[in-house]
Amino acid sequence: MSGAYERFVSTVGLKARLSRPDAERAARAVLETLAERLSSGEARDLAGQLPPELGPWLATTTPAEGFDIDEFIRRVAEREQVDLTAAEQHARAVFDALGRTVSRDELADMVAELPHTFAPLIGEAEGRFVRLMPADEFWQRVADRAAIGADAARRATDAVLTTLAERISGGEVEDLISLLPVDLHPPLQRGDALSNGVARRLSLDDFLRLVAEREGVTVDEAREHARAVFATLRDAVGEREFLDVSAQLPVEYTAVEAHP
Repeated sequence: MSGAYERFVSTVGLKARLSRPDAERAARAVLETLAERLSSGEARDLAGQLPPELGPWLATTTPAEGFDIDEFIRRVAEREQVDLTAAEQHARAVFDALGRTVSRDELADMVAELPHTFAPLIGEAEGRFVRLMPADEFWQRVADRAAIGADAARRATDAVLTTLAERISGGEVEDLISLLPVDLHPPLQRGDALSNGVARRLSLDDFLRLVAEREGVTVDEAREHARAVFATLRDAVGEREFLDVSAQLPVEYTAVEAHP
C-alpha cells in the first residue's frame, strides 16, 4: 500500500477512533456512496487526486443520484452495517481526509454537486470542523431541563421539532437540518411535509395544542417541554441560526424561547 493511502486511512481512523480495518471499511463505504451522489466525471476527477488504492471505490458509470444527506448516511450505514450515528461520524472523518488530500479547486468542484444539507460534511472537508451536537446529548439536555425521562424527552423533541417545522419556512427547515444530526432530521422533515414547505400560521396556543396532542400530554406540560427543546435547539445550532428561526415566529413565542 502507498504512503498516501496509509495517511488517508490513518486520518479516518484517528478522526473517528477506528481500528485500521474499520477505518478502511468506513472509507470504502463513504467513497462508494459518494460516487453514487456525484456525476461520473466528477467522481473520476476526484479519484485522480486520491491514492490509487481508493480509485475503485469511486468508480461509477451511472448518472448522479439526487439524494440528500439523510439518504447518504443511510447508505453508508447499510454498507458498513453500523447505526446512523456511527455512519455520520465515519462520513465526517472521510470528508476530513478528502479535504486534506485533494486540491482546493477539486474540493470546490465536488462541493458544487452537493446540496446544502451536506454542510456538516463539507465543513469537515474545508477544515471548518462543524460540531454537531449528538442526538443523545440533545435528548439528555431536554430531559434535564424538563425533568422528564429519556423516552419522554425523545417524544417531546419529536413533537416540538415537527410542529416548529410546520410553522417556519422550508428554507429555514433545511438550514436547521444542516446543523443537526441525522437522528433529529425526521421530525423536521415530517413537519415540513405537512406544511408543503410553506410556513403555517400558528398562534402560540395552537402550537402548544399540537405539541400536546403529538406527545399525549397536557398543554401545560407541552409548554415546559417546548421551552426545554427550544433552549436545547439554541445550544445546538448557535445563537445566529436560532435568531433566524425566531425571526419567523410571532413575538408571543418568546414565552417558550426564553432560556430556562
